[in-house]
Amino acid sequence: MKKVILSIVVLILGMISSCEKKKNETENKTSTERFETINNSAENNKKLVLDFYQKLFGDKDLSAIDKYVAEDYIQHNPTVADGAEALKKEAEIWFKGQGKTSIDVQHAAAEGDLVFLHIKNSNPDGTLTSTIDIFKVINGKIVEHWDVHQNVPKESKNQHPMF
Repeated sequence: MKKVILSIVVLILGMISSCEKKKNETENKTSTERFETINNSAENNKKLVLDFYQKLFGDKDLSAIDKYVAEDYIQHNPTVADGAEALKKEAEIWFKGQGKTSIDVQHAAAEGDLVFLHIKNSNPDGTLTSTIDIFKVINGKIVEHWDVHQNVPKESKNQHPMF
């Protein structure tokens, strides 16, 4: 019994030592190294979201949802239910009879696990819509989404109204 208890204590001490080593490695990183790690992650998240956006909304490829969206995806757009399957059902309706198009991304930015897109949408009636989409990415999957849409006015008091 003493050998079993001693083995457990040694195992626990080894685990604690390993955790302390990892903690020290993280703490010993310079602020520049920590920033580069965060920035690389943000850049990877931005690329993931841009790929997803073109494949789903541009190419009308519903398999993009399976590849990029978490099953328990949280949707803040009140016209779409939560979950990847709900998004897929809505997208089937949105894309019915539509061909592929290139997404006109005006701006893309990322900070940590959030990615921000500013999109210029051409509508079938010839009008334009400005869309801001915000995505949260965790472990290589889109887990949450917010969006805001605004019609672009035909006339503006300045030469750069929305884009």
